[in-house]
Amino acid sequence: MASLDIQHPKKNRPQRSLLSKGLSLSVLTLFSRVLGLLREMTKAKFLGTSAFSDAFGIAFMIPNLFRRLFAENSISVAFIPTFKGYLENAGTPDGKKTAENFISSTFTLVTFLTVIFVLAGMAATPLILRLFYSTQNRAAWNEAIVLTRIMFPYLAIISVAAFFQGILNGLKIFSPSGFTPILFNAIVVIFTYALSPYTANPARAMAIGVVAGGAVQAAFQLPFVLKNGWRVTFTSLKASFTNPGTRTVLRLVGPTVIGMAAYQLNDLVSSMLAARAGEGVVSSLQYSLRLQELILGICAVTIGTVILPDLTGFAKQNDWAQFNRMLSLAINIMALIAIPISFYAFIMGRELITLVFATGRFDEHSVELTLKVFRFHIVALFFIAVNRIVSPAFYAQQDTKSPTAAGMIGFAVNIVLAFTLVRILGGSGIALALSLASFVNTIVLFLFLSRSPTVNVKTVVRSSLVYAIRIALFSAAASVPMLILKSRFCALFNGHTRLVSQGGPALCTAALFAAIGLFLLAFTKDPLLKHMLNIFKAKRSTSHEQY
Repeated sequence: MASLDIQHPKKNRPQRSLLSKGLSLSVLTLFSRVLGLLREMTKAKFLGTSAFSDAFGIAFMIPNLFRRLFAENSISVAFIPTFKGYLENAGTPDGKKTAENFISSTFTLVTFLTVIFVLAGMAATPLILRLFYSTQNRAAWNEAIVLTRIMFPYLAIISVAAFFQGILNGLKIFSPSGFTPILFNAIVVIFTYALSPYTANPARAMAIGVVAGGAVQAAFQLPFVLKNGWRVTFTSLKASFTNPGTRTVLRLVGPTVIGMAAYQLNDLVSSMLAARAGEGVVSSLQYSLRLQELILGICAVTIGTVILPDLTGFAKQNDWAQFNRMLSLAINIMALIAIPISFYAFIMGRELITLVFATGRFDEHSVELTLKVFRFHIVALFFIAVNRIVSPAFYAQQDTKSPTAAGMIGFAVNIVLAFTLVRILGGSGIALALSLASFVNTIVLFLFLSRSPTVNVKTVVRSSLVYAIRIALFSAAASVPMLILKSRFCALFNGHTRLVSQGGPALCTAALFAAIGLFLLAFTKDPLLKHMLNIFKAKRSTSHEQY
């Protein structure tokens, strides 16, 4: 069995830092994802899997796709490593001034380019939506145009929010950015309930809430940036384009955008195929992905956000031993979280979907439609999580070309499989294609990483693979009693309200599954579980001393 090597004091520091920050940020992310789920529950109640629900899903996907492309996954990835370089000399007045010039130049460029893009996108909305709708579905197409134009400004607003997040994360301040999605989801839910009686349909109320929520995300983070002594101002476009740091960001963003474009085009093409596969297919895929993202947000996004600044620091210091240990630890944490949840969610999918979404216009047909795609989505949870962990290992070394190439390969695999499988399995084929493409992307990323002379990929892969197989075997063993007793739990709670009839079996099976899994981990003296318990004990001891 591979060792996690957590006993040596020096080796222990990055792992303790990673786990401590990850656990803290996970609390905020958990609330965010729960509220994100509540947002989808609100959508399910008001829209179900109707044509309006599909129209909203497509309309929101378009600016959201470009948000991921230009904001979170590109600007932040290129900005943070560059900003870290400026921070090394920020202790002097000249160094601080140079860093602030870089911030202002990048801020100006981000704002200018996204506003121009939003205006062009709003003008081209009817042409874009023709990709999703046939000429016979004119009513849905017209509604999608209205919804898309309402939400397109969200792209510019959230890009500014992502820029502020990049500054804070570069300073290793994560909590404000972790809290903003909570505000966003809460505002969308509130606006939907408050404005639905006054709009043509609930989808428009949700669309207005999306824009308002994005504005709050940006406004909430700015005071924290200012509080830490960093001014954010506009400068001339000439100064922006000629600033050395901003030009470095653009150079890094270029290949990253291409790679992310390939990745995000998966969603675009999948939605195009789904929109033409029948009413409700787009919505069922999005409801399914929301459940999957609830888990990804807690583990993969959290750990990925935390390790990027530290991996960048280790790379700059040429401390590749710590770099390799942190990467291996992050993947093992993903295995410990994602693999058991995948087993549980696959078995209890119907109960979870019914519990979460089955209200209002979300009927039994909607449950069946969503369950079919959810089971194909959830099998790839671990690979998607690993992809979001391994990518920062490239970005920390300022290598954006390798993830770009991997993304393009994954995109090609997904498109070929999606076009083939949708004819056989419908929406389930689209979900299966995405899962298989995620698996291929994981393999390609590790193959590219093996070319790095500084990263010991063989050791990382060997230890991670052994640990993942171990967790998978434990999860399979814990699933057997759950499968045997599932029908009895369902019968025990049958006849009550939805919350009790579906929540009761879900809680009982989860408790049984978790108890068996924890027993197996404790019995085999799992080093990662032991280390996490030590962190909890240390925090508890510190809080008692302060009290």
